[in-house]
Amino acid sequence: MKFNFNLEKTDDATEARAGTLTTPHGDIATPVFMPVATLGTVKTLTPEEVKALGAGIILGNAYHLYLRPGVDTIKKLGGLHRFMGWDGPVLTDSGGFQVFSLGHLRSINDDSVVFRSHIDGSEHTFSPERATEIQSELGADIIMTFDDCPAHTGGYDDIKQSMSRTHRWAERCLNGHDNPGQAMFGIVQGGMFPELRRESASFMTSLDFPGYAIGGLSVGESKDTTWSMVDEVVPLLPDGKPRYLMGVGSPEDLFEGVARGIDMFDCVLPTRVARNGSLFTSLGRQSIRKAQYRAMEAPIEDGCDCYTCRSFSAAYLHHLFKTEEMLGYRLATIHNLRFLISLMRRIRRSIIDGSFSAFKDGFLSCYQVTDLNIRQAQKQKWIEAQRNKKPDILTSYE
Repeated sequence: MKFNFNLEKTDDATEARAGTLTTPHGDIATPVFMPVATLGTVKTLTPEEVKALGAGIILGNAYHLYLRPGVDTIKKLGGLHRFMGWDGPVLTDSGGFQVFSLGHLRSINDDSVVFRSHIDGSEHTFSPERATEIQSELGADIIMTFDDCPAHTGGYDDIKQSMSRTHRWAERCLNGHDNPGQAMFGIVQGGMFPELRRESASFMTSLDFPGYAIGGLSVGESKDTTWSMVDEVVPLLPDGKPRYLMGVGSPEDLFEGVARGIDMFDCVLPTRVARNGSLFTSLGRQSIRKAQYRAMEAPIEDGCDCYTCRSFSAAYLHHLFKTEEMLGYRLATIHNLRFLISLMRRIRRSIIDGSFSAFKDGFLSCYQVTDLNIRQAQKQKWIEAQRNKKPDILTSYE
């Protein structure tokens, strides 16, 4: 079965789109949020639980799976789908962001990147051809080109050089890709410079990939900058192919991305904040650790159909987090992922029935967005932690 994208409806008032992606492991209704399974698992959950939440596709990471357990092991055991017990579609990131976030642990040239493992310090080389080969052997349905993901604070000349490298590597990835069962997406870069974003979008579309991602955003820049860069790129991408905004997943950002014509999203946010006791609600993210939930009989979100809200009170979740019981992390993750997956389904229905703008305005009028300064500080802290990792420290993208 070949990869295909069928665009079914475009909103009259915005650029929002509803469509269907066809892959060898099933169809995906878009717009879609992809839970992140960096190491072959959505943290704390079984594949059956992820499927029950309504996930149409999940995301794995070639860099982490290459280091552990190793591509040969996964291939010997039947490929990534069989290895992780997931029979739905899988997208793998090439590992570009992870490699370039290693800071002092890597060196780069126009041919490849040499890096030291954050696990044991061993030396490895990723070239576009090798990154493509790894993803092919993993057996994902959708794979990504190997790109140079620079810091958002880079100057024009450095970003242009990085972008040009990404373009050359995209051509090499495409030339090295010979797996007809996979679709390869090109990644648009260009930093925070509008003219470079336009140049990158034009170059990538000239290569005629089956789909296109926008990378290098949501890495510490302001939201206004993020959306201005998306606005530069989207009009240059073909209507009949899927558009993927990498690393974006808060509820308000999903609305903003969809309104601009984005079809696919991924982010570790819902699973990561869940393990810190932060849960999505229609009023905004809430910390279940707060005293106000200690005796709350109702669920964290009235009307939510997830297992957590159907089965347990907010008081019980509060108790689990206060006592650091592992069940709390699982229940919070179930809720957060179901909240986003359900939200995306409602967004899709609103596009089809012509009520997207009203739905978006109504949701955002009640949803309290996390303070921008707090979010940027948290994001920057995480990015710096990635850049300063020591080889003997066990770490995870999630």
